[in-house]
Amino acid sequence: MNTKKLVKVGVFLGLQLIFISTAFSASITGQVIYDGKKPKLRPIKMDADPICLTHHSGEVVGQSITLGENNEMANVFIHIAEGVPNKDYPTPTEPVVLDQKGCMYDPPIFGIQVGQPLKILNPDGTLHNVHCLSKKNPEFNLAMPKFRKETTKTFKEEEFMFQIKCDVHPWMVTYGNVLKHPFYNVTGDDGKFTIDNLPAGTYVIEAVQQRLDPKRVSVTLAEGETKEVNFSFSRPGKK
Repeated sequence: MNTKKLVKVGVFLGLQLIFISTAFSASITGQVIYDGKKPKLRPIKMDADPICLTHHSGEVVGQSITLGENNEMANVFIHIAEGVPNKDYPTPTEPVVLDQKGCMYDPPIFGIQVGQPLKILNPDGTLHNVHCLSKKNPEFNLAMPKFRKETTKTFKEEEFMFQIKCDVHPWMVTYGNVLKHPFYNVTGDDGKFTIDNLPAGTYVIEAVQQRLDPKRVSVTLAEGETKEVNFSFSRPGKK
């Protein structure tokens, strides 16, 4: 191939890369706040399994709601509910990790793509029983004795907010969300989230928390644009 042809090929590839990066370069950022007095959570009684107690130095409370100093809400699932282009998205090979350390699920809510591995860990040295109560995907009920340190599962259908619980330790609950696309996130301890690499378009963003009614907001993004979308949750019945 002569020099002129190489230059043309290089220019073409460069333009293609520029098109791809601009067409999927919009972002949504935001924060989730709880509006109201912090609810008082009851401490978990782990006395039935002394091994669970050895992993904690003090009182342990449930994970049904997690608030920061200024009512920032952690563990809220954020996803694009409407407007995602109908196409096949690559399936990540890196697993989502669900840990059971200290007889607590970590994370207490998660997102995963269809076909992506879910690696479930048991570092506790005690029996856990992982019971997945999915409806669209096959339910599974898996014993993990202390010598079974990990197992891997996958999901084939999109499904939202199904429980995974431990039948041995009833306070252990996490919520799974299976999506066909990668446009989702879970808020951190500061209540913040980011969804990157979106094409230009109009979207409905949904914030989901296991005890409170979901919230939805519509937003329109231009190519390369970043917009801030914030959510506020409050106790049911508050006007």
